[in-house]
Amino acid sequence: MKIENIIDQLEHNKSCFRGLFEDKSEEMYLYRPQENKWCLLEIACHLLDEEKEDFRARIKYIFDHPDYDMPSINPPAWVTERNYISRDFQIVVSLFLEEREKSVAWLRDRVHANWEDQINHPKLGVMSAKLFLNNWLAHDYLHMRQILRLHYAFLKDQSGLNLDYAGNW
Repeated sequence: MKIENIIDQLEHNKSCFRGLFEDKSEEMYLYRPQENKWCLLEIACHLLDEEKEDFRARIKYIFDHPDYDMPSINPPAWVTERNYISRDFQIVVSLFLEEREKSVAWLRDRVHANWEDQINHPKLGVMSAKLFLNNWLAHDYLHMRQILRLHYAFLKDQSGLNLDYAGNW
């Protein structure tokens, strides 16, 4: 995909996330189908932190500091370290959507940058800005799938009904 197309899709995904997160009851955004799975609140917190501290920050780092090793981050640990479960769901979603808007504007200003610029990732080796951008979009899709699975599981648990007629999940 072209850089412009990826940026366009990241912008469109903002509307998708808004639709997936809006009008949720506390029961829904705190629901988890299994104890070790994230609830919607934790997913929203993760997306907010990733938006600010991972993808946009790392691409910026590649453009600004290509000769230095990338600082490490630990998103799975943030769930407990940052006490995601205590956050306000509506505020987190709103902040995430605002950050996505900032990200898209920032990316549009760099559409003609050298997306082949690379950096040495401490665990994954040499990675380009373009690779990070593509993975950002893939990350969106992975979490959209996760959220849809959560919605399905919530419906199934709450209804207590057989949902096989809908199709094979």
